Amino acid sequence: MPDVILTVMEMGFSRERAELAVAKTGSQDMQAIMEWLLSHEEDTDAGHEGGFQEPNPLSLVEQPEQNSSESTQNQAPKSIRCDDCGKLFKSNQEVEFHASKSGHENFSESTEEKKPLTEEEKKEQLAKIEAKLKQRRLEREQREKEEALLREKARIRSGKELLEAKKKQDELEMKKIIEQRKRAKEEERLARQRVKEQIEQDKLARKAKFSGSPMPEPSQTQPISVRPVENKPPSNCTEVRLQIRLTDGKTLTQNFGLKEPLSAVKLFIEINRTDEKAPFKLITSYPKRVFSEEDYDKPLESLGLAPSATLNVLKS
Repeated sequence: MPDVILTVMEMGFSRERAELAVAKTGSQDMQAIMEWLLSHEEDTDAGHEGGFQEPNPLSLVEQPEQNSSESTQNQAPKSIRCDDCGKLFKSNQEVEFHASKSGHENFSESTEEKKPLTEEEKKEQLAKIEAKLKQRRLEREQREKEEALLREKARIRSGKELLEAKKKQDELEMKKIIEQRKRAKEEERLARQRVKEQIEQDKLARKAKFSGSPMPEPSQTQPISVRPVENKPPSNCTEVRLQIRLTDGKTLTQNFGLKEPLSAVKLFIEINRTDEKAPFKLITSYPKRVFSEEDYDKPLESLGLAPSATLNVLKS
């Protein structure tokens, strides 16, 4: 059933009257439908079922004179009266609607005809209906605003949670990088210390050899372990300075430890890049080299990037 017919029925009109008004006006506009209903209270639908039947015109033909009491008793009913509030109704549908809304239960047939509304009553009734429709519209708009506000709050809350999760992940990754750098620097410091001690021991040994004095006992130092590397950097190199060219032409510059893996450089680019966030590969211009997935686990000193190099970011 169309919403406009339901709305008209909620105003106290029967379904047949509502359908008739919609058919007569040929419109879905509530104001036009209500004006027609209030202006054509006597119009009824020919196919009306279940409603209160109009009196038979033959019953109005003059009959032989009877006493006034019998005439009143035999007079055909013209309406239905609510014994609880005194209102008159034309059809059973109107009675059922009134009973459902008011809770009244006592009704009886009445010979009193329900009078049509005056122009002032029609205007007053129409004004009440318009006020009720306006109130419903305002309530619906308020409800829609509240629902939209709840959806927006949920969206903001979800966005904040995602940002917080990403922030924590970034902090964990940065903490891992810092720890790796600290470990690399500590390893380099210990390696330099061992080299210095070894050099000092060699000096004392040579001095004792040429002077003829007994050689000093070697200090209890750990043996220097030298890891074979590719493209060995200069001996005095402790850091790798990288210049990184992004896809938008901008450049990032950062120093990394010799033993930091290439994956640390990739993570640094992901956090600080200003171009579009998309998967990428790292390459060198000269000699040209595209780093594979296996290269990201290798330290920078073994990839020929020390003491400095330029990396290009290439979309994958």
